[in-house]
Amino acid sequence: MLNYIENLSNTEIIFLVIGFTGQGLFASRFVFQWIYSEKKGESSIPIIFWYLSIFGGIGLLIYALFRKDPVIIIGQLFGIFIYLRNLILIYRKNK
Repeated sequence: MLNYIENLSNTEIIFLVIGFTGQGLFASRFVFQWIYSEKKGESSIPIIFWYLSIFGGIGLLIYALFRKDPVIIIGQLFGIFIYLRNLILIYRKNK
């Protein structure tokens, strides 16, 4: 792994950090959901789940655009739209 990183340009390292940060945010949403559900005693999704989904998805999208990976690009674009839509529905309901 160290040899891999040593051979990367500074730009590639920056995008690798963006990708890992996005993946970390995206994965952490499940930890927050689990803790929230445990506290409530039922399966439930906290609002932070959607924000982590959006910001993690954006980080992964930026990385995918840099890598020119159409599979991840399409997947993240579609997902980000759904996460935003869920927030819109939540805020409309709470008005």
